[in-house]
Amino acid sequence: MSEATLQALYAALDRHDGEAAAACYTDDAVFEDPAFGRLTGGAVKDMWRMLAERSPDLSVTLHDHGVEDDGRTGWAHWSATYTFTDTGRKVQNEIDARYSFSGGLISEQVDTFPLRRWGAQALGAKAAVLGLTPLLSRGVQKQARSNLDAYSRADPGA
Repeated sequence: MSEATLQALYAALDRHDGEAAAACYTDDAVFEDPAFGRLTGGAVKDMWRMLAERSPDLSVTLHDHGVEDDGRTGWAHWSATYTFTDTGRKVQNEIDARYSFSGGLISEQVDTFPLRRWGAQALGAKAAVLGLTPLLSRGVQKQARSNLDAYSRADPGA
């Protein structure tokens, strides 16, 4: 069931179905990545709803994945290609993910990718230089969280 959940998540994201992506997570899920930092609970589901809704050219590919520990943990390598809304710049992000599952749903997800590389694509050369310092991470997380908070307030419990 956990393997089917991973396949369902990335298929939902590729077809821009934020509700179906959100349904792959427990209500108390935890998510962490370099762009958003650590999200908990409903914020995880809202993040996927927001990204699916605001990224009309989003293309997601699940390259490889697996489930371990009798379905309790898993991993994936996936990519997302989209236009970064704030700058209009094209991004192709290669992501490695680790998961924990509860009842066949994702209870924890940690995505890793080089923020400096992402920043250079999304924000330009200045971000590549800032990526050598903690400033890029702090700035990106602050903006991502601000966008997510505004989205959640506009559509509570989406």
